[in-house]
Amino acid sequence: MSMAKPIRIIVADDHVLFRQGLRSLLRLHADIEVVAEVAKASALRATLAEVGCDILLLDLQMERWLLQDIPSLAQLARVMVLTASERVEDGIAAMRLGARAVVQKRFAIETLTEAIRAVADGLVWMPPALQTEMTAQWGMPAEMQLTTREREIVRCVALGLRNAEVAKQLAISEGTVKTHLNNVFQKLGVRDRLELYRYALRVGLVTLND
Repeated sequence: MSMAKPIRIIVADDHVLFRQGLRSLLRLHADIEVVAEVAKASALRATLAEVGCDILLLDLQMERWLLQDIPSLAQLARVMVLTASERVEDGIAAMRLGARAVVQKRFAIETLTEAIRAVADGLVWMPPALQTEMTAQWGMPAEMQLTTREREIVRCVALGLRNAEVAKQLAISEGTVKTHLNNVFQKLGVRDRLELYRYALRVGLVTLND
């Protein structure tokens, strides 16, 4: 049986240490391959056309602000914004212009790889604060904000598994489970595991027969 092709990534960032560090971290994931690095906005289109990729990891602030470049870049690759900015309005603007994901640089590499895989599967990915604002503006149902991994965790928790058991079942760290749960609580507006179970039951993420 042939192995699936890795997700081809181009990293666009003007900080060489960040690019090199990110490449080293992503190299640990067999399903992700960094095929090129770009240090200048002026070289973006030429590199995309020459090398080709599935996903462009784009820093919005290189030698200039690149927000308005997203629509044209999105015609050549799926664009993921990788930014140090905490401004929700920047993330919303990027998504409206065609970005498939907004990931802040302070996030763990596990969060970035989750977002990469989601985008490669044709989904969109946003941090909780941005999803909450997008929901308020666009009326997205709360349960539709959840990533695939978060839905898996909600189901496990709703079925009564403790964090350590969820971590073992999903092959992730217990700390990652806690981070996902915090995000889920914020997105869904629930305060504890009982409220999460009731919510999951109400919207069909689990059933009484599970």
